[in-house]
Amino acid sequence: MYLDVDADGAWERLRASRWNPPGRAGSGSRRKTYAAALEQAEQMFRAAKAVGPATRPLQVFYGLSQAGRAIAAAAVTLGGEDWRLVTHGIKASGFDKPFPDIELRTDAPGTHGSFVRVSQVLDSPVWEKDPVRLEALWDLLPVNLTYPLTNRERTTPLFAAASSIHDEDHSLLSVPVCDIPDRVIDAGTREALADFLTAYPAVAQHDSYVTIRTLSLGPAAPPDYTRYDHGGGELVVNWAMPQGSATAAERRKHLRAMTRGYVGLRFFLPVLSSLKRELHPLMAWWAVLYALSMLARYEPASWVTNISVDNSEHAVPIERLLERALTHLPVLIADTIAEVST
Repeated sequence: MYLDVDADGAWERLRASRWNPPGRAGSGSRRKTYAAALEQAEQMFRAAKAVGPATRPLQVFYGLSQAGRAIAAAAVTLGGEDWRLVTHGIKASGFDKPFPDIELRTDAPGTHGSFVRVSQVLDSPVWEKDPVRLEALWDLLPVNLTYPLTNRERTTPLFAAASSIHDEDHSLLSVPVCDIPDRVIDAGTREALADFLTAYPAVAQHDSYVTIRTLSLGPAAPPDYTRYDHGGGELVVNWAMPQGSATAAERRKHLRAMTRGYVGLRFFLPVLSSLKRELHPLMAWWAVLYALSMLARYEPASWVTNISVDNSEHAVPIERLLERALTHLPVLIADTIAEVST
C-alpha cells in the first residue's frame, strides 16, 4: 500500500476555499473564523516544518486544533452557536508511565470542547472517563502500520483495495482486505479469522470469502490468504449487495459506506473495545498529537528522552509520525471540510 499525498495541493485547496467558504461558513462570524483559523493552521504547519521533534508536536497539534475551528464553522450540522469551540475537550495523564501507556480521556458528549464537538460532526465516538491507552490510538493511524510501539498484538486499519472492483454488474461486492497480521494468517482457521474480525464489524458482516480446498471441505474450508513478502497478507472478502445485482458505481458506494476515507484510500478501521464505533482518522490523529504535545509541553525532560535515538526505542517511530503529520494532515483537513460542509 502506497499513500500518495500532496500537502501543498491540499493547502492550495484550503486557501482557494477562503474567498467563498463552504457550508455554513459563508457569512458573519463563521466566515471570519473559517478564514482566520485556516490561516493560523497553515502558519503553524509551516513553522512545524522548520523545527525538530523537540517542539514539532506543539505546532502541529495547535495547527490541527485551529483547523478544527474551521471544520466546525463550515459544518452544516452545527447550528446556532454550537460551532464555537471552547477548551480542548480531551485530557492526557499517566506521563509517569511508559510512553505507550499514557492515558487519554474525553469530555462528555454534548459539551463544547473542540475534540468532542468535532467528533460529533464526524460521527466519531468519545469515551469520557474510561481511559484509552496512547498505543491503542497510535495503532489506529494507517501511517503507523510498520511502526509499532511495543510487541503486543495490534489492531490496525485494514486497507480496502477498491481499485479491484470490476466494471461488470454483480450481486457481490468483492475486494481484497489487506494488512491482515501474521498471527491470523499463521493460525489459518476460520475461527481465528472470525475472532480477529470482531474488532471490524463491517468486515465481520461479510457474505463469504475466498477459501482453499473448497470442494472437499465445503463450509469448513479455511481462508485462502495471499501473503506479503514483508509480513502480513490479504484476503478477498465478499459482501452481498442489498438490491441484488449492482453496478460498479453502486458497489463502490456500498464500500464507502462501510469504510473511512484516508488521503484518497478506503480503510476498515477497528473499533476499540471501550468504544461503540470506529474513530474518524482525523480524531485519531487529534488524540495522538494532543498526547505528544502535552508531554512535550509539561514534561520536557521525559519528551526529550523519548525522542532520543540513543536512548529510546520510540524515537524513530515518533520522528516518522511527526514527519507524516506535516503531509497527511493537510489532506485530511481539506477532505474533512468537504465532508462536513455538504
